[in-house]
Amino acid sequence: MSPALSGVMRFSLCPDWLDLTNRETLTADASAGLTVAVMLVPQAMAYAMLAGLPPVVGLYASVVPLLVYAFFGTSRQLAVGPVAMVSLLTATGVGAIAASGTEGYLGAALILAVMVGGIQVAMGVFRLGYLVNFLSHPVLSGFTSAAALIIGSSQLKHVLGVDIPRSHHVHETLRHVWHQLPDANVPTVALGLASVAGLVLLKKYAKRAPGPLLVVGGAMAAVAALDLGAAGVTLVGAVPSGLPAPQLPRWDSTVATELLPIALTISLVAFMESISVAKVFANKHGYRLDPDRELVGLGAANLASAVFGGYAVTGGFSRTAVNDQSGARTPLASVITALGVAGALLFLTPLFAWLPKAVLAAIILVAVAGLVDVEEVRHLWHADKVDLGLLALTFVATLAFGIEQGILAGVGASMVVFVARRTRPHFAVLGRLPGTRVWRNVENFPEARTTPGVLALRLDAAFYFGNVTFLEDTLTRLEEEMDQPLEAVVLDAIAINDLDSSAAHALKGIAAAYSERGVRLMLANVKGPVRLALERNRIDADLGPSNVVLTVCDAMHSLGVACGDSAPLSGDAAA
Repeated sequence: MSPALSGVMRFSLCPDWLDLTNRETLTADASAGLTVAVMLVPQAMAYAMLAGLPPVVGLYASVVPLLVYAFFGTSRQLAVGPVAMVSLLTATGVGAIAASGTEGYLGAALILAVMVGGIQVAMGVFRLGYLVNFLSHPVLSGFTSAAALIIGSSQLKHVLGVDIPRSHHVHETLRHVWHQLPDANVPTVALGLASVAGLVLLKKYAKRAPGPLLVVGGAMAAVAALDLGAAGVTLVGAVPSGLPAPQLPRWDSTVATELLPIALTISLVAFMESISVAKVFANKHGYRLDPDRELVGLGAANLASAVFGGYAVTGGFSRTAVNDQSGARTPLASVITALGVAGALLFLTPLFAWLPKAVLAAIILVAVAGLVDVEEVRHLWHADKVDLGLLALTFVATLAFGIEQGILAGVGASMVVFVARRTRPHFAVLGRLPGTRVWRNVENFPEARTTPGVLALRLDAAFYFGNVTFLEDTLTRLEEEMDQPLEAVVLDAIAINDLDSSAAHALKGIAAAYSERGVRLMLANVKGPVRLALERNRIDADLGPSNVVLTVCDAMHSLGVACGDSAPLSGDAAA
């Protein structure tokens, strides 16, 4: 059976969680679902605005996609819907080919959601979830921290009540803000700052309270009571009432081609964000996730979002945390959330006409403030300076050159570091710990004793074409540093799990060169796959069975060097 067909057969329209539902879980899921719905309504509208779309599009993306993910996904707590990062990426990709507020912009956003959904479903069916490993944690941290600043700066125009050109470069936005400060609308600024303060205080002192909803309600009341619309406060205005009718997006191959890079970026970044969040709560509640089914679930949700007038979605951390804290036991909570948002679309849209855009901007600002990962910088400063460099490079590149260029720079730099580490792997000169048969790195164990005339070396990596020259140069350098003429080389292969043809050819050459000089080359701790590679390349015959042994101690015994009280194994047994 082909991988694709096998993958398709693994997904069923009958969700596993139906067996977990009972009266107790129904009550808990209903409470959690309604709580998240109250939080999602203002957030969805805010994130749609961030994406350059009408606020109602965020609500459309918060109904059917949630229902679809509940049937296909494997996380019981993940809250799917619009999120800040995907909204920013959508604005980045779609804004490059169409003007915000136009029909072409909305059409391109729908095409983008289709592409993201199709890519994710294909990745899930063909079990390509491992591709997200190319987004290392330092790169993702640097990217999200820079994106948080870009998102925050993009909302300043709504908080100030001024018109600032859209830009994905923070320095340009801040320059425009500085020049426009004298023209700021005072009631808008006051409303925006009050909203930020209210959200922060409610989050700190009333964590279970629906902060965004309370702030939105208070702001709408203030607008109505004080007639702030007449004072220059920009309002959301009329929002279409009712549920969206399903409709296939109008496909445009030219637009799709231009959107392909950002679609790939969103597919990977969104899945990384979602699976990271889902794993936290799966571990907490003791169940397993299926990454490939998660991809299919998210992809199907995105396809459904496009068909029902929404834009790209994924799982979000804050709403998932609220969903869990509110008692969600199964994806039924997401079904109830979707029904709650649908109810808002049916009955509450007239109220949204009084909603100030400054409040939606405040919701975004507070939500993305936590994306600036200062703690990771502190950790990497002590733990890994190279990874810290990757984080800094991605951060600076994203701010300086843009979203797509930043993440490409980070991924590219990660691959360079990966290759560099593989081509110059860690190695250790081995010495025996006194009174034992244990051989350890002499740099880490000063008491370990080397054997005069014998070089014992451990290579901590697969031996392949990329590090052949490194091993040859290392052997030459270590021999030059020895006090006595080299008589034997013992290569501890315990960490070598692969040997390609180039490395085999090089090893044969090393053995021949040593043999001409009367130097004996021995291999110890050879794993099965490497031993098979030696046999296929006839290196074991060139070395001789007595030179392929089980342990470093066996090699030393064969060289006539004492190694504890143990007796050496025979060459045949070792081979």
